[in-house]
Amino acid sequence: MGSLWANLVVDAQDPARLARWWAEALGYRITYEKPEEVEISRSADELPSIVFVPVPEGKETKNRLHIDLRPADQEAEVERLVNMGARHVDVGQRETDTWIVLADPEGNEFCVLRAASAAS
Repeated sequence: MGSLWANLVVDAQDPARLARWWAEALGYRITYEKPEEVEISRSADELPSIVFVPVPEGKETKNRLHIDLRPADQEAEVERLVNMGARHVDVGQRETDTWIVLADPEGNEFCVLRAASAAS
């Protein structure tokens, strides 16, 4: 029997700020908040959630794990996320790649994929 994926934990210099950013980006809500931990998910009883915990150091290298988002409209979603504070980053992607790499306000990379209908 396998394990149930419960949480993705993200180190953050400002967990509350970053949790709110991701909650807005994903349409999630804050389901738990204390100074040492902020959790977001679709609802309080739905897993997985994303938990943001404080760390003193900033991010220094490329993530070894990242989130892929698949919106209905890639271009519009990239514009929305950039307007929210994301930025374009180069992690070595090629011009022919169909995803766009962005970083959240603390520099964590994530990808915005083409819409499912465009991916086939």
